[in-house]
Amino acid sequence: MRVVLQRVSEARVAVEGEVVGEIGQGLLLLCAFQPGDDQEVLEWMAARCAGLRVFRDEEDKMNLSVRDVGGEILVVSQFTLYGDCRKGRRPSFVGSASAGQANDLYECFLATLAAEGVPVLSGVFQAMMEVELINDGPVTLVIDREAAGAPAVER
Repeated sequence: MRVVLQRVSEARVAVEGEVVGEIGQGLLLLCAFQPGDDQEVLEWMAARCAGLRVFRDEEDKMNLSVRDVGGEILVVSQFTLYGDCRKGRRPSFVGSASAGQANDLYECFLATLAAEGVPVLSGVFQAMMEVELINDGPVTLVIDREAAGAPAVER
């Protein structure tokens, strides 16, 4: 599983011009899944994202998590995070989970993340989405968790 985590002061996602998820201060997570991802991977990623200390404390140090600041999380599925651009001019997405498997993992990830005690909103799986955000900082991190037995993504 791969997540691009962005600390935001606000973010929203729309489908066909209609806003389907909108948050104030919190995290925008762009997430992708690969074959072999399982509940253990989802739990690890949910705990990591909910507990990561990327918000400023009173001393202006990144010491607070999204839970600590009472923030929200907006999750958007983005299979292109596993796009391989090393050959040719068109990305290959063979490292991404199939649509059916990814949808199941996405829904499970949303529930697992919500169980971490943070309000979770989401985009619409496989929809053409427009994502707007104000990146706070900017703070953007890439978090990878390879599943046991999953093919390693070459870098």
